[in-house]
Amino acid sequence: MVETSPTIGVLAIQGDYDAHARRLEESGARAVLVRKPEQLDSLDGIVIPGGESSTMLKFLERDGFLEKLTEFVRVKPSFGTCAGAILLAKNVENPAQKSLAAIDMTVKRNAYGRQIDSHIHEVTSKLSGGPLEMVFIRAPKISATGAGVDVLAEDGDEPVLVRQGKTMAATFHPELSEDKRVHEEFVRMVREHL
Repeated sequence: MVETSPTIGVLAIQGDYDAHARRLEESGARAVLVRKPEQLDSLDGIVIPGGESSTMLKFLERDGFLEKLTEFVRVKPSFGTCAGAILLAKNVENPAQKSLAAIDMTVKRNAYGRQIDSHIHEVTSKLSGGPLEMVFIRAPKISATGAGVDVLAEDGDEPVLVRQGKTMAATFHPELSEDKRVHEEFVRMVREHL
């Protein structure tokens, strides 16, 4: 049986969207760089990469993009990394800001400090295949999760990879690791919702 190749968009405003697109393609999806709201109509899922969440919001608030994306993440699989995780959170702190409210969690922006406090290390996760390499760059912190949120990986006692239904979020940058398992998991989730 041949698996279908879902079409997954990568919001191409900020962050290393090309690296996300490469990881999605390596994981069996067809990746599309998304810069216009009408592109959402043909997608099976979307990745919202890192960057600066308040800057991304300003871009999205033009041309009805934010409203269309908010509706999209309510009905289709979505995955946010770093700033993307902030945008998917129900509550944002430090400072508070508007979000897509797709995952029942509270995220604290820039919780680990400045760029110099960025780091790479391995942690155990619920994904098969042993420890998972994680690249943290000015990472947000998930300070609270709701009852329906499944924590897939923790750094110490801090959730760093979570899923609620068809939505996943990571406070790290899986696109910067050679380990493809996080993107493979998202592609699997998208296939389940086709």
